[in-house]
Amino acid sequence: MDWMEERADQRARPTALWPGLRSILVLAMSYRPEQDPLALVAQRERGAVAAYAQRRDYHEVLKGKLKELGGYLSAKGDVRVKVFCDTAPVMEKTLAEAAGLGWQGKHTVLISRDHGNWLLLGAIYTSAEFEPDGPGRDHCGSCRACLDVCPTDAFPAPYRLDARRCISYLTIEHAGPIPVAFRPAIGNRVFGCDDCLAVCPWNKFARTAAETRLAARSDLAAPPLADLAALDDAAFRGLFAGTPVKRTGRDRFLRNVMIAVGNSGSPALAEAAVARLTDASPLVRGMAVWACGRLLEPAAVRTLHRRHGPGEADLHVRDEWRTALGLAHGDLGSKHVAHDGARCSPLPGGRGLG
Repeated sequence: MDWMEERADQRARPTALWPGLRSILVLAMSYRPEQDPLALVAQRERGAVAAYAQRRDYHEVLKGKLKELGGYLSAKGDVRVKVFCDTAPVMEKTLAEAAGLGWQGKHTVLISRDHGNWLLLGAIYTSAEFEPDGPGRDHCGSCRACLDVCPTDAFPAPYRLDARRCISYLTIEHAGPIPVAFRPAIGNRVFGCDDCLAVCPWNKFARTAAETRLAARSDLAAPPLADLAALDDAAFRGLFAGTPVKRTGRDRFLRNVMIAVGNSGSPALAEAAVARLTDASPLVRGMAVWACGRLLEPAAVRTLHRRHGPGEADLHVRDEWRTALGLAHGDLGSKHVAHDGARCSPLPGGRGLG
């Protein structure tokens, strides 16, 4: 999360990013999914991919729209423009609220009374002066559906997100092994999480995405975990070409898949985990060990350890073997969630980010 601290002045003061700035136009595009994301979470032998990532990378689509509008403005006179779509230190949600597109809900995501919270945001910085719109007003009221549904209790308070606990952060941005305490709660989510978005009551007004280039791909709606577990780098790049998933990389994605395999409760998927015990990536191997420990009987785990454990050079993977074998390993054992569906306990001394 170090990137949030970088260029903080430009985030707080847009004119620090571009001194010639006079107005900011903020645009939103709906990507409401056709199917309920929460229903996918129940399909434990299939992978749950966040709705926005089941389609073409929105950065390309939305930025193209921004450039079209920017070009139109430039053609009208001596107007300079800069377009941004998650590509610079721009606080899109804060700016969108200030521009009247909606308000940041208790889950910290922008909500529109007309379009719900399935929104992709972009901004046009311009040298032209426009009459500002009034800011958005909060309409969350006493509702706390988004807070209560979070599997990892990532909201220490309304309007505050502790990203260290957020499944979207853990499965996309977090580079190393995912903390043991959060693995069972991740379930079958292999890229991102839509839970807090899916339960927002304002979504009843949202319309399915109209932009054809943002149509969801059927093969990414609920891919079998067995197929995902077998992906090598070339197959991963081929399957996720043009989507946001590709940017996270094959090893990090397979880490998530192994966690989902371990959470599946399906002995039939144990073979997929065993096959990854010899993966070239220690990140994948470590999570494969964890999955085997979840799916196989202790005797089978001991047999696999005799075959793969002694020659393991990576310290993290060796730690995973110790845990899978049921050996004492510092505080790691106490952080295990004992059963599927259990919610995670708070991090000691945790501080919300938002």
